[in-house]
Amino acid sequence: MPHSQLNRAALAAAALILNAFVFGLSWWPLRALQGHGLHPLWATALTLGFALLCLLLLRPLAWRGLFRHPMLWWLLLASGLTNVGFNWAVTVGDVVRVVLLFYLMPAWVVLLAWPLLGERPGPASVFRLALALIGVVIVLKTPASPWPVPESLADWLALMGGFCFAVTNILLRKLNQTPEDGRMLAMFAGGTLMASAAALLGMQWGLVSALPMPQASWSALAVATGLALLVGNLALQYGAAHLNAGTTSIIMLSEVVFASVSSVLLGTGELSLRTLLGGSLILLASLLAVVSSGRQR
Repeated sequence: MPHSQLNRAALAAAALILNAFVFGLSWWPLRALQGHGLHPLWATALTLGFALLCLLLLRPLAWRGLFRHPMLWWLLLASGLTNVGFNWAVTVGDVVRVVLLFYLMPAWVVLLAWPLLGERPGPASVFRLALALIGVVIVLKTPASPWPVPESLADWLALMGGFCFAVTNILLRKLNQTPEDGRMLAMFAGGTLMASAAALLGMQWGLVSALPMPQASWSALAVATGLALLVGNLALQYGAAHLNAGTTSIIMLSEVVFASVSSVLLGTGELSLRTLLGGSLILLASLLAVVSSGRQR
């Protein structure tokens, strides 16, 4: 491989690691903002709304893609609900447990790829599905619960977010010929709109507190978080464009490591034997899915 290509590949890998680092640690500013009275749904709406504004300033014509490619509206919905589920879950639940349940995504892809992409699951896909589901059963089955079922709002949100993340990935595969800035706009707009809508509904049901008046104590953190998410998304777009899908997926799994290690060190996550065992099976299913995808290419 020529030296220039090696440098480009190394830069792309570094960009993906940066993306994984940003999103793996995104739980921390969300919890910090909650400490200032800002519910994670409002925090998501504000930070992604700021990132959306920055994107429109950089690429003012990006919005045209939504009308030229109507499927981007489905991406907007799926990615928006992904942000609602994940960001709310990591703020109110055990971060390690939430991240593992969220990364059940390969199992959902097996189930969704058939009706949405026409890809019938083969024996290997069914095996990966079973492996991931066994891992989830181990994670969810606590000594206090007779059945391995979600036991908290965070569990349900993480599973919902992971399901929508799988839909998002499938839609990105279907929309890979659409303009990059149109996809980015759909994802940022989706997070902003879905989080705002969920927050307003949550207020009606008494689950979400009202949006507080802007204060210097949290406004700067919200702006910084929005900029970090924008940089992370741009890094993902660059890295994914210069590396094959298999390599990209493997590097992105490092997000689990960043989230788990940081949460344990800061005392907001727990690495029990049950979580480690179940999480290992979920991650193994993800890695097998990546390897299988690479072979098919």
